[in-house]
Parts: sequence; C-alpha cells; structure tokens
Amino acid sequence: MTRALAALLAGLLGMAGAAQAQRLLHAGTFWAALERPGGLCEAVSRAELIAPPGSPQARASIAFSRDRKRRGELHFLAARAFRPGAAAVLTVGDQEFLLVTRGQSAWSRGPAQEAAIIAAIRRSAEMRLRGQGVGGRISDRYLLGGAPTAIDAAALACAG
Repeated sequence: MTRALAALLAGLLGMAGAAQAQRLLHAGTFWAALERPGGLCEAVSRAELIAPPGSPQARASIAFSRDRKRRGELHFLAARAFRPGAAAVLTVGDQEFLLVTRGQSAWSRGPAQEAAIIAAIRRSAEMRLRGQGVGGRISDRYLLGGAPTAIDAAALACAG
C-alpha cells in the first residue's frame, strides 16, 4: 500500500468518528468505497490539497442507500463555508454543473444531474469545485483515479 493510499484511507475511515463501525469495500488510487451503519454506502475521496492540522479536510462523496432514497447523491464538504446564497460550480472534464450550497456543503440538484455528473466522472481525470466562500474563493480539485470502481462498489453493496 502506498503512503498516499494509506493517508487517504486513514482520513476517510476517520470521517464518521470512532464510535461508528464502517467497512471498507474498495480502495483505489484516489477514491474508496465504504459501507456505513444504517444502510449507507459511499464512494469517497478527499480534495487534492491536504488541509492543515486542525482544519476540516475538503471531501467528496457519492452516496447510495439500501432503502434506495439515495441513488448516487453527490455531496461536497468544503474546507470553509460558502457565502450565504452563493452557488458552487463543479467542473468535471469539460462539463460544468451548478450545485446548491449551504454552510460548508454543496449538493447536486437531483437525480438527473447526479446521473450526468457520475457519467462525466467515469470519463474524466479530475474535477474541481469552485465557489465564493466566506473569506475568499473556494477551489478544491479532486483526482478521479479509481472513482468509477469505488462508485460501482458502493452502488452494488447497497443494491442487495
């Protein structure tokens, strides 16, 4: 296991806190798939830029649930809050998507947009989330190596 992969997994597995059990479904180059308590499965990654100690790590997740209420729900947690009322723009390859924001979070606008984003992720090498944050611009880059396999592993784990 490379140091980069080990650091990614340590950060991802620690996201939900020590009290929650989670199962690693897949570990790829920059993405992993996790099964979390309560019937939630996620493909997850962190932004390329590592947050300084004591600061939140920007991360992305694509969630699926056993009850099928989540079927590829895209969520970003930025390192700091978005400016109230500001939108975020996600660029995947050459496609841009306008996301909804609140606090430090940005979400896809619904199932049709989620499907289009996942399709773009499957054929791209990177994506970037940009927006106006409290105290300056937010620009988080995510590498997509291993993302398709992590997405498939999360979807499959919660499909059954």
